[in-house]
Amino acid sequence: MKYIVKMFQDEGDRKLVGFQVADPKGNNLAINRFVPKSGTNEEMIAAALEAAQPEIDEWLASFSVIGREWNADAGAFVAVPAAESSEVTE
Repeated sequence: MKYIVKMFQDEGDRKLVGFQVADPKGNNLAINRFVPKSGTNEEMIAAALEAAQPEIDEWLASFSVIGREWNADAGAFVAVPAAESSEVTE
């Protein structure tokens, strides 16, 4: 996972921290969180990421069904054939 800080601004007594999150397949999520203005910049960014993590995890989990074939008659996903091994055994 790659996290880029896209926003770091004061909003009253809170800090608004924005992230651009990218997974290894190139999917992207923009997410913002407010945190109290206290501690170092790194501490506030870490707190914002911790607050955003449940939504990030949910976003990642959503990809488990994207792109899979659905059999409406059976009410189930179509099984993906197992990859054949190219390993030669003697």
